[in-house]
Parts: sequence; structure tokens; C-alpha cells
Amino acid sequence: METTSGKVILIVEDERDVVDLLALHLRKAGFRISTAMDGAAGLQKARGDKPDFIILDLMLPKMSGLEVCKILKNDTATSYIPILMLTAKSEEIDRIVGLEIGADDYVTKPFSPREIVLRIRAIFRRGETPGESLKAGPISIDPARHEVRVNGNQVHLTSLEFKLLSRLVRRRGKVQGRDRLLNEVWGYESVIDTRTVDTHVRRLRKKLGKAADAIESVRGFGYRLRED
Repeated sequence: METTSGKVILIVEDERDVVDLLALHLRKAGFRISTAMDGAAGLQKARGDKPDFIILDLMLPKMSGLEVCKILKNDTATSYIPILMLTAKSEEIDRIVGLEIGADDYVTKPFSPREIVLRIRAIFRRGETPGESLKAGPISIDPARHEVRVNGNQVHLTSLEFKLLSRLVRRRGKVQGRDRLLNEVWGYESVIDTRTVDTHVRRLRKKLGKAADAIESVRGFGYRLRED
């Protein structure tokens, strides 16, 4: 069984049949399950129990999934917890907003339970193996401590942002295609939506502040970190 076996997944969803379907397949995959039926309860459980992963519906009573996600990702005590947003809304703006505020992935209903399991495992595989410290201009990365600093000031990144930046720094000066980044950073074996990469790069640049221009866009292909 994979190393993800035994990890706790919190399902925040107000449709009981969806909860039961997800719980059934996730338990078969070796995960332990916790549930909440509204946003406020989900937020409370996430803060109190610190699950290993959260499946979060967008449209929830008492507090929206977007609000819950934003609160959790802005709190250093919970920002590291991966979040997969699950919703009936398929409009691009909802997906982008979810990713902009820190969601790690986004799936629309109806969905395949097997796809959910595969995506969760892909997100768990994103963890960066500690290695040598990296430096590029004002940006320094300490993989062992999972720290990023710009001009000596610490920058708080999600695990996905950390891995994305590490990939770009390690391959400084070389163009990284969106497809390749999706495979190596997101863990996707096939292209799902390359615009996901653009959204996360935009968030990463915002967090890097004055060092944002170190990440160059290569029209029609992908991104690279400036050599200088």
C-alpha cells in the first residue's frame, strides 16, 4: 500500500450522498475519513484536528468553501494542509478564484471517485525531498527547513509554490514548459489544464514581491528563472 495509507482526509460537503461516495472510495484507498456538513464546522475541524488533506465543497451553508480556504491558507498553523476544491460550478472564474486563494487543486461535479483518489495521491507526492540549499539572486531556498527568503526576509509559500519555485531555481535559465511543470510539480501524468500553472505562477510572483521579475514568461510555452 502507498505511503499515503492511514492519512486523515477531512471532507467538507453538505450533500450526504457525495460524502458517502467519497468516504467509501477513500477508505478503500487506505485513508481515514473525517467529515463536516457546513463551512463553519469544517473550519473548526481543520483548525482543531489538523487533517492531512481537505476536500472542500465550494457552495456550503454557514460559510462558503472559498472563505474557509482563504482563512486556512492565510493561517501559518494550517496553510500547509493541501486543499482540493469540489464544486458543481464549472465556470473558469470560480476555478481561478479557488486557486488564487491557495487551493491546491479543483474538481467539478460530477466527478469520478477514482480521479479524486489519483489527484490526492499526486498532491501527496509533491513533497520535496530535502536537498542542498539553493540561491538565485535575492532568492534563497532551504529545502530542509522548507524556507524561502527574499533579501533575507522569509516568504511563506504553500508546499506547491515551494516545489514550483525550487524547480525553476534548479533549472535557472532553462525554459520549463507548462506540460512538464504539471507533470513534475503537480504530479499529473496527463495534461489537465495548463492554465493552472499560470494561476500559481501569478500567486508566486505576488509573494516574491520585488523579486517577482526573476520569473520570466515565455510566450506559448512556459516559464524560466532569469540567469542574472
